[in-house]
Amino acid sequence: MDRYKNLHLWMIIPMVFMQLGIFMDYWGDFTDNAWSVHVHYWTGTIWYLFLIIQPYYATHGQLNKHRTNGMIGFFLAGGVGITALSMMQRDLANAHRAAELPEQFGFFKPWFFYGVAVVEIVMMSAFIYAIIQGIIHRKNLEQHSWWLISTVFLIMMPALGRGMQFAWFVLVGLNSELDVMMGLFLAEGIIVILALLAARRYGKLNHPATYLILFVNGFNCFIQPIGKSEAVQSFLEAIIKG
Repeated sequence: MDRYKNLHLWMIIPMVFMQLGIFMDYWGDFTDNAWSVHVHYWTGTIWYLFLIIQPYYATHGQLNKHRTNGMIGFFLAGGVGITALSMMQRDLANAHRAAELPEQFGFFKPWFFYGVAVVEIVMMSAFIYAIIQGIIHRKNLEQHSWWLISTVFLIMMPALGRGMQFAWFVLVGLNSELDVMMGLFLAEGIIVILALLAARRYGKLNHPATYLILFVNGFNCFIQPIGKSEAVQSFLEAIIKG
């Protein structure tokens, strides 16, 4: 228990990365965002806050609060997963608009939005799986804590990716499809480094949740070939209706 005494402080770091990453994309056009975007942003933000508050309660003699909040938190986590999956309709709408109005989207071709939809399915499936594992192992501190900590690194990419894309476009420009992807590659590098540092600190380098983090974030780097697959595009069009 002692080595988790300051875990709540360490969990502030990914929270800051997430908020900085999403800041311009969310707050920059706040009034233009759809209701589903607002719901997902705030459920995700509150989930990150939970992962700061809950370790504090657990390691500072407030286990009753930890357990009570935990039940609320698992309900909230379900909301994070469901609201993220529900927004995939927006990805397909953007893919259609990019095909119809290529001059407005530039190097953001339809494949990008199809690819994003697929990686969101993978990320949120992994997130939900990690939550379930956290519930199953709720009486085992080592297992319970790391499965829940892993959720931070499983779903950080969309927020941090947008931020890194914005930074890349400002510093380098948007001149090719590679520029579209470079911000995402940089974001994945940051996420993997943060995750491995955390895993090393808490002795979880060989934990299944760590492997899941590496798999999901590695998979996210293949948005381009995945999104360009006609089979993938047809599948998404078949299951996600406007």
